[in-house]
Amino acid sequence: MAELGNPTGRILLSLRRMSTVKIRVRSLFRTPPSRGGAVGAGNKGWGTASTGTGRQKPAPAAGFSSVFHSPDHTFTGCTQTACASRLREAGVWVQSQRSTVEGGIEVRRIGEEVSNPEVAVCPLCEGTGWKTLPASPSPPRDRRVTRCDCQLRARNQTLLAAARIPRHYEHCELRTFEVEGLDRSLAAARMSAGKFVEQYPIEQAGLLLIGRIGVGKTHLAVGIIKELIRSKGINCLFYDYGELLKQIQNSYNDSVRTTEMDVLRPVFESEVLVLDGLGAVKTSEWVWDTVSLILNTRYNDNRTTIITTNYPNLAERERLSGNVRSGSPEAAKYAAERETLGDRIGERMRSRLHEMCHIVKMEGADFRQRVKSAS
Repeated sequence: MAELGNPTGRILLSLRRMSTVKIRVRSLFRTPPSRGGAVGAGNKGWGTASTGTGRQKPAPAAGFSSVFHSPDHTFTGCTQTACASRLREAGVWVQSQRSTVEGGIEVRRIGEEVSNPEVAVCPLCEGTGWKTLPASPSPPRDRRVTRCDCQLRARNQTLLAAARIPRHYEHCELRTFEVEGLDRSLAAARMSAGKFVEQYPIEQAGLLLIGRIGVGKTHLAVGIIKELIRSKGINCLFYDYGELLKQIQNSYNDSVRTTEMDVLRPVFESEVLVLDGLGAVKTSEWVWDTVSLILNTRYNDNRTTIITTNYPNLAERERLSGNVRSGSPEAAKYAAERETLGDRIGERMRSRLHEMCHIVKMEGADFRQRVKSAS
C-alpha cells in the first residue's frame, strides 16, 4: 500500500490502482462536487482542456500548496485560529489517474474515487491529524489546534527505524542505565547525557565517551539519541565505526552499485551522529583520511557528533625508529604500552575532537562480565 500524508487526513491507496494521483482539497466555504458526477461540466472542480485533436483531457487543478495555503482560508499554519470543527469538515478527494499516449498526445483518464473504509481513525483527532487545544481564557477566545499525538508517534517510529540502532541495543534507555559501585564517573556520565538531551539544540557540542570495554558507553549513546527522537523529533543516526569503514570499502567494488557518497551522505547530513567504537580499526593512511573527511565535514557543517572509544584520550606516542629491532627491550616496552586515541586516529583528529565534543570519562567494571558471572 502507498500512503499519502496530508494535513487533513491520511489515505491509503492500492499500488495496483494508482499510477499518478491528483489531490483536491475541498474548500471550507463551498459545497464539494458530487462524487457520482461525471468528470467535466458536472464536476466543476476539475474542468477539461483540449488536446488539439478533438479529444478532451482534464485540465490541471490548482496545486495542493496554492489551494491549501490560500490567503482566503484562515486554517493554515501549525497553530490555528479557525474553528477546529471546520478542519474535520475539510476533506481530501483523491482519484486514481491513468495516462496513455495516443498519436503523440498524452491522454489522462481519471478513475473512480479511492476509499478505504477499514482504515482506523484516531478518536482524538478524528483522522484530521490535529487536536483541539483549550480555548484562551482572555478575548478573543479562539480555539486552536496542534499536531495530534498519533502523528507524533508515527513520526517517532519513522525516525527510530531510520536511526539504524542495532537490535542488540534496542532496549537501551537513559532511565535503564545502571550506576553501581563506588566509582562516581558513571553517575556523572549519566547526568551529562541527560543534560545534553535537555540543552540540545541550544548546545550543539557533542560528547566523547571514553572508557574501557563494558562500562556502558554504547548504552548511554543509544539512550541519548532515542530521547532526542522521542522528545524533540531530531534526525539521528547510529553507525559502528568498523562497519562504516567496511561499507565504504565495499563501495569501491565494481559489482556493487552503491557509491562511496551514497554511504557517506547520511553520515554527513544527519543532525546527530553516533560513531561507536572510534579507533577500533587498524590504522592506515586510508583510515586516517576517511576519519578526517567525516569529522571535518560534520565540524564545518556545525553538526553534532557523539563518539565512543575504548582508547585513552592521550597524544600519539613517538614512533620507534627504524634502527630498533623487533626483539629489543625498547620494542617490547612499546608493544606492552596501551595504544592511545592519538595512535589510532592521529593527533590532528584527536585535537579536533576536543573542539567538537565534551569529554566524558567512564570507569568501572565490565558490565558484561558481571552479568555473565551472576548468571
